[in-house]
Formats: sequence, structure tokens, C-alpha cells
Amino acid sequence: MAEAPLQPVKGATLGVLTIALALATFMNVLDTTITNVAVPTISGDLGVSPDQGTWVITAFVVATAIAVPLTGWLAQRFGEVRLFVVCTGLFTLFSTLCGLADSFPVLLFLRVLQGAVAGPMIPLSQSLLMNNYPPDKRGLALAIWGMTTVVAPVLGPIFGGWLTDNYSWPWIFYINIPIGIFSIMVTWSLLKNRETPRRRLPIDAIGLALLVVGVGALQIMLDKGNQDDWFGSTFILTLGITALIAIVLFIIWEWYDPHPVVDLTLFKSRNFNVAAVAITLGFGVYFGGIVIFPLWLQTQLNYTATWAGIASAPVGLLAIVLSPIVGRNLHRVDLRIFVTIAFLVFALCSFWLGSLTTQVDLWQLVDPRIYLGIGIATFFIPLTAMSLAGLPQSRVASASGLLNFLRTLGASFGTSLSITLWDRRATLHDQRLMDHLTNANPALHQALGQLQSHGLSPEASYGVMERLVEQQAFMLSTNDFFWLSGWIFVMLMGLVWFARPPFAPARGAPPVAAE
Repeated sequence: MAEAPLQPVKGATLGVLTIALALATFMNVLDTTITNVAVPTISGDLGVSPDQGTWVITAFVVATAIAVPLTGWLAQRFGEVRLFVVCTGLFTLFSTLCGLADSFPVLLFLRVLQGAVAGPMIPLSQSLLMNNYPPDKRGLALAIWGMTTVVAPVLGPIFGGWLTDNYSWPWIFYINIPIGIFSIMVTWSLLKNRETPRRRLPIDAIGLALLVVGVGALQIMLDKGNQDDWFGSTFILTLGITALIAIVLFIIWEWYDPHPVVDLTLFKSRNFNVAAVAITLGFGVYFGGIVIFPLWLQTQLNYTATWAGIASAPVGLLAIVLSPIVGRNLHRVDLRIFVTIAFLVFALCSFWLGSLTTQVDLWQLVDPRIYLGIGIATFFIPLTAMSLAGLPQSRVASASGLLNFLRTLGASFGTSLSITLWDRRATLHDQRLMDHLTNANPALHQALGQLQSHGLSPEASYGVMERLVEQQAFMLSTNDFFWLSGWIFVMLMGLVWFARPPFAPARGAPPVAAE
């Protein structure tokens, strides 16, 4: 039987609904970026190192990644409207509890719960938005939805820094309360009588268990690998073997299971494959940069959380302006051109950031991050459209869920690998620089003499020199990271051209066609 699509919502009702759904997505994405600048403060207050503090990011992201693939099954079992409202309500509740956490293990546990209910929110908000828009406006709906993913990185660091410096870090979670309540009330009042069809499907318990074990073991391995000397540790080696076995079994099981938790048959689509690889690798590298950037500013250049947020925030300014333009022109411009522009901008800005020195001022930090907004606007929306093109309405939620699963998984792995690379390169550079600071080095004696002439003791002078060496080592490590990122983006520019037009519109999906 053919699907009977819902009649679109119109007028002011559509506007209010759009705001409510967009705010829920905004709140969700904000909770990833707002914690970045607060990590040093959270770490200090709860008695852990800044490296361990980044687990509040990865715990949330990996729980989200595991929950996202369940979106399709849960939506068919309970209905998209009910599921969205329940997840948003629980997200708001766990945000409140995160702010009340009095120890790091408790905060991590609550972040896992928060991430688990956050998983379905983004694909559901996208699906509900498009399903209630007129067919000729669904490209605009996708652009509006996409803007929330770029506005949050602008406001997240600023809000996080300002709240952390002027109030306390729990307020980065408390601000979700009014947003969540508004979104729940509006969405339920407008859509409770427009519930999507429901049907009882068996839960793929084995697939879900393999997914949790595989992704969980891999993430713990990545988080603790640097600290435990990687595969020199029996614990890390065991995690790696467990992850490999679980993920291989998961892929085999899901491919043949009649009701899989993840619909791997979506990978039969060439364009979905290209979009999935591009968004996983591209967003993973990009997200690693937005984690390292404020961490470097605060731990090495003595920026406050507020100023680190201000330096980080411009990344979305141009994205806010350009996203609607991109959304309105998805059917006029080859999607591959948009994504190529995105990777080119990401690469150039990465090389730019990779040329900074410890003498950098605020405006030199802000400039490249402003231009990154061009890349963001031409990255998320076209790749999402490419992945959904040609799919029937019944598969949009599953495809969106799987793509968001890969995006969040890329962010999680990107964070862990980036922090590991950053730390290891800093240690290497520190050793190399210290090798030159010997008693036979006249420059060292001159520098120590100048410091002592200003009243510092010999011990204090050596301490100052060690701190300068550490700053320079992390500067070189930061440069290394951004140069590597730039070359990865260059390689991804070629990948996107393996997609093939026409990117035909699907019923229930935004109309995107390459001309």
C-alpha cells in the first residue's frame, strides 16, 4: 500500500513548529560545543587532568552515536512525535542532573545517559521538520535545520566561557532547561494529532549488544590508550581485540538480520557511501580541531574560558549567513561542487591555523575561524541532501539516523585521536627543544641572566624557561595537528567526486537535483 503523506503545516503554526524543533537541535548540538571551553575548569573543580576532562565530551558523543541507529526502530515502535518529546524531556532532566553532579564519575555517568537520549533527537527533528513542510519548501526546511548545527558552535563557546567565568560550570547545563521545556510544549501541542504510523517490530537485541560492546570498547581504548602506553598495555590490547571482534560480528549479523538495529543495506547506495565517508572523516577531523583549539588557548596561552570562547566562536558567523543560500540552491548546483568548496576552505584554514606562533594575537586567531564558516555552510547541508536523495519516506529516518551515527562517531573518535596526537607531538617537541638547552648553549645562559637581572632566583629562572619550552612544544604540536588536518581535507576533496548525479528527490525528502 502506498504511503499516505501528511498534509503540510502552513502559516504561523509552521513557523512556531520550526522554532521549537530547531531549538531542540540547537540545544543538543550546543551541549557538545559548550563543554569544550569549560573542560579545564570542570577538570580542576572535580580533581582530574584536562586530558581526562575531555571525557565529558567523548562520553556524551559516544553514547549519542550508539543511540542514533536505534532511531528508525524506536520511531516505528512508538511514533516519531512521542519519541521526540520523550527524548527531549529526558535530555532536559539529565542536563539538570549534570549541573548538580558533585564528582567526575557521576558527571560522566550522567553525560552517558544524556547522550543516549540525545541520539534520536537530531534525526527526528529533521524528519518531523521535513514531513510537515510543503514539498517545494523542504530544501528550505533542511537549510533551517542545518543552521542550528552551525549556530550552536558560534554561541556554544561564548556561552560556555561566559557562564564558566562569571557563574560556574554547572550553568552550561542549566541553560537547557527553558529551551527543553519550550520545545516539548510546542511540539506536543502542535503534532500530537499528527503522529507517524506505528508498528510492532522485534528488537535486534544481539545487534544492539554487539554495537554497544564494539563501539564502547573502541572508544575506551582510544581514550585511555595514550595514558596506558597503547598496545604495550594488556588492558588496551584486550579492548582492541574485543572491539574488532564485536564490530565484525555486528556487521555480519546486521547484514542478514530481518529487523536490524542499523540498516546496512543503505550502503548499497553509492551516493550514501560517499556522503557517509565524507561526513565521518571530515567532521571527525574538524571536531578534533574545535576541541584542541580552546584547550590550547587556555592551557598554554593563558586565555580565560570567556576569551577562548570568543576566539572560537566566529567559526559559525558566515555559516549562519550562507546556510539558507546553500539550502535554496541545492537543486541548482551540483552537490559535489558545494562539498568540494567545503573541503577546500577547511584545508586552507587548517594550513592557516598551522602557521600560527606563540606571539599570535586575538585577531590572528579569529580571522581563519571566520572563513571556516564558508566550509561549514557547504559541508553539512549538501552531504545530508546527497545521502537522503532517492530514498522513500519510510527510509529517511533510518538513513538520517545512520548518517548522524557516523557523524557523531567521527566526532568521538576524532576527539580522542586528536588529543592523543596533540599530546604525543608536544612531548616529542619538548624533548627536542630541551636537548638544545644545555650548559654549552650560550643563548640559554643569556636568557637566564636576563631573567635573574629582573630579580628572579636561579630556580625560578629555570622554571620560566621550562614553561616557555612547554608553550613552544604545544605550539609546534598544534601546528602539526592543523597541517595534518589540512592534507586530510585535500584528499577528501577527491572522494566526493565518486558520487554520481542525478541526486533525484525522494518522496518525503528535500528536493535536490544536480543540474
